[in-house]
Parts: sequence; C-alpha cells; structure tokens
Amino acid sequence: MDLSTPPPDLYGRPRADTFFRFLTAFGDRYSPALGSPLLRRNPRRPYSRPTEALQLVVTARRRVATDVVELTLADPSGGPLPGWQPGAHLRLALPSGRERHYSLCGDPADPAERSGYRIAVRRLPDGGGGSAEIHDTLHPGTRLTARRPRNGFAFCAEPAVLFLAGGIGITPLLPMVREARRNGLDWHLVHTGRSADTLPFAAELSALDPARVHLRTDDEHGGPPTGAELLAHAPHGAAVYCCGPAPMLTAVQRALDASPAASLHFERFGAAPVTDGEPFTVRLGADGPELPVPADRSALDVLREARPGLPYSCKQGFCGTCEVRLLAGTPDHRDRRLTPERRADGALLPCVSRAAAGETLVLDV
Repeated sequence: MDLSTPPPDLYGRPRADTFFRFLTAFGDRYSPALGSPLLRRNPRRPYSRPTEALQLVVTARRRVATDVVELTLADPSGGPLPGWQPGAHLRLALPSGRERHYSLCGDPADPAERSGYRIAVRRLPDGGGGSAEIHDTLHPGTRLTARRPRNGFAFCAEPAVLFLAGGIGITPLLPMVREARRNGLDWHLVHTGRSADTLPFAAELSALDPARVHLRTDDEHGGPPTGAELLAHAPHGAAVYCCGPAPMLTAVQRALDASPAASLHFERFGAAPVTDGEPFTVRLGADGPELPVPADRSALDVLREARPGLPYSCKQGFCGTCEVRLLAGTPDHRDRRLTPERRADGALLPCVSRAAAGETLVLDV
C-alpha cells in the first residue's frame, strides 16, 4: 500500500475523496498534539489506586480426579462476585503468603455461579508448595484474599473450534466449551491424561455432548498423543485452544501448519523455555555474591536457589509477584507488565528478563 497517496474516491472518481482528505488532515494534526507537554501525563501525579482485594471464604471442596480438588470460593457476606469471561484466572494469596494463579472453571453465564468462583488444583509433589498448601490447609470456612479475575487467554468464539486439554489444563477450557455449546459453534474437545482417573471433570464434559468430547489416556493408547493426532480432530479452518504441559504444546505448535486448523491460542502451565538466552550474572546487592545465570535458565530460578523465600507466581512475566529492584546493569526486559516508567525506576521481573552476554545485573535482593 502506498501510504503517501490518498485513497481513491469512494465512488470510483479519479480525484481524492473529500472525506478522506479531511480525515488525513485531521490525523496529521491530532496525533502530534497528543505528545505535546500539556497533554502528557504529569510524572509527579500519583498513579490511580489499585483495586481492593477480594475477601473470599472456601464454601465447598470436592475431589474431581486423583490428586485434584475443586474449591468454591464465595464472598463471606454472600454478595455477588465480580463477573468474568471464559479463560480468566484468579490470583490467590494463600495463608502462607504465597501467591498463585488458578483458572476459573465455573460458568460465568450461569446466574447461580455469580455467588461463587470455582477453581481446581492438582497436587504437584515437586512444585513450589502452593498446590500442597491448598490440598492440606484450604477447607470450608478458610478465609483468604484474591485479586479480581483477569484474562490473558480470552475465548474469541470462532465458528469452528478445537479444544485441547492436558490433564488439569481443562480448567480454563471448560468455561469455553460451555460457551461454544451455548452459542451453537462447531466445537470438539480432546482431553488427555495418563489414565482415566486423572482426568478432572470427565463426566461433566461427556454430559455436554458425548459425540464432541474425546477422552484420550496414555495407558490405553501406549503413550502420549502426537500433535498430528490431536489436531486431526480439528474442523477445517478451526481455531485451536490448547492448555497443557510443555511437550504437548510444543507438539501441537509443530504440527499446526500441516493440520486442518487455521490458528492456535494457548496458555502454559508455567514458564516457557528460555529462547535466545545468553549467559549473564546477577549480584545480590552492591557487595553480595555473584551468581551465574546459564543461557537456558531464568534469573528467578537461580535467585531462588540462593534466596528460597523469594516470592513468585506465574513465571511468565505478567503477574509481577517476583519483582525486584535493579541497582545497576543494563537489563533485557521481556515481561508483559512493567511500564516504561516502572522500568526506568529500576523495576525488574527476573522470571523472564535477562541481560546481554557477560553483563552483570546488581539486584536489591
């Protein structure tokens, strides 16, 4: 497209259209005006106050698969909770002080569920302790706080959809499946896991439409499915929504181009593999020890070996829980949360951010 030439007349006449001439002239003056000193944000003006945390209480708990419990969280006064959309997650502050994100797996369109959020958590023996704490300490009557639901995995309700869930990855997809069914979309779901007893909500899903729900277990098929096998269920031109372990996501990404599907939306269980990383060093304080960060590891993982109490949650650069202060060094910011102003003030998210090869980042840790 030649951006220097005005678009043709809307009715095919050779001269430029009057409306577009006016619109171009307006844009030429309006856009630069936005950057004028009078319209810039005053850096001394405080930012808007953060939204108050939600006060919640556990009202129900049930086992939905091996090592998986579902919790219902409600307002202690019985009032309605803020609305949400399929794919949203809740950031919980656990009694220990840990903060963790859990996908909402209820039905946001059901008025009966406006009084309670549903989450499902699998116990991870080698995890960071959050899942074990939920399994061991959160029982009906337990109170805790949470941030309002946020959505980084929105459902666009395309006409044809394939949902791919690996184990507990069904939690963000379950509300999407209900929405697709309610809107009459051409949808299919493949739910994979090690064995039938490890698949959460299997009966609930099959009841939605047995012909569209495919439960696929490793013990019955000789191992995990390939990406091509999973994508073979996609209608032509379908959008794929995938949530599961890293090997499953990698297999789907590699097989997508040769499949009938047209696009891929996904959410990871945890941190993505480090790509284009270079080895660098972090120093704990101005005079503290120096720790080497290999090219294939995150600074957060290295820091937690020296400071096990360092908080974290998403490990993907969007929640901000692991934020530390940068005292010196030139970082490579790779997060999706910090504003340019925050970065200039020294904020850094070590879960994803790095530095150039040989660089040393001095952190206030």
